[in-house]
Amino acid sequence: MRIGKPILLVTTPLGLAIGLIAGYHLAGGLVVLMAIMIALFGVGILAIVRVVRSEAIEGRKRAGDP
Repeated sequence: MRIGKPILLVTTPLGLAIGLIAGYHLAGGLVVLMAIMIALFGVGILAIVRVVRSEAIEGRKRAGDP
């Protein structure tokens, strides 16, 4: 896990960029739709992470209160 996480954090964006370039060569302008779809998935993941983190903070506050 110590080496795997940084490798994933680097290779995932690189793979997406390479995939978008390859998609542009294959499908031309449709790569714009693919990029929008990837961006929407990213926004969804960020929204879930924000909710989970805020709920974790609230849970810690409740646990500290008598």
